[in-house]
Amino acid sequence: MPLLASLERTGFATWVREAPTIWAYATILFLHTVGLGFVVGANVAIDLRILGVARDMPLAPMRRLFPWMWAGFIVNALSGVALLIADATTKLGNPVFGVKMAFITLGVVNMAWSKRKLFDNPEELDRVPLSAHAKRVAIMSLILWIGATTAGRLMGYLGPVSGLESLN
Repeated sequence: MPLLASLERTGFATWVREAPTIWAYATILFLHTVGLGFVVGANVAIDLRILGVARDMPLAPMRRLFPWMWAGFIVNALSGVALLIADATTKLGNPVFGVKMAFITLGVVNMAWSKRKLFDNPEELDRVPLSAHAKRVAIMSLILWIGATTAGRLMGYLGPVSGLESLN
């Protein structure tokens, strides 16, 4: 915990947490939300298409969403680190944080696997209907990203909550 407390005492962490400007915490949280929208939104669109929604829409052009998903993930990772540094002792002391990170890790692995095994394989994309395996991967993706998003929201309500110790 001393390392985490020292992270929270850095100038950057103090600025993120306490600066009386919209350009600190609010902007970083906004960027985190935008990144989430790109990575999860595009994944959900692809997953639903794999599961049969909008069957008239070809799946192959959706390959172009992967760079956007990776960009969203990078924005999420960077903004997430900034938010974590600002409140490291509370966030890393919250068991829900570990659940969130597990869901995200598995979601990213699933996203990379989906691109490599499905979108980089034209024969798989041309199958009608798509294989049961591709559909299982899409269902798993939906579960993982819903789990990550839910765990992220629950961090504010379960386990240690930032600022409560100062009220006692």
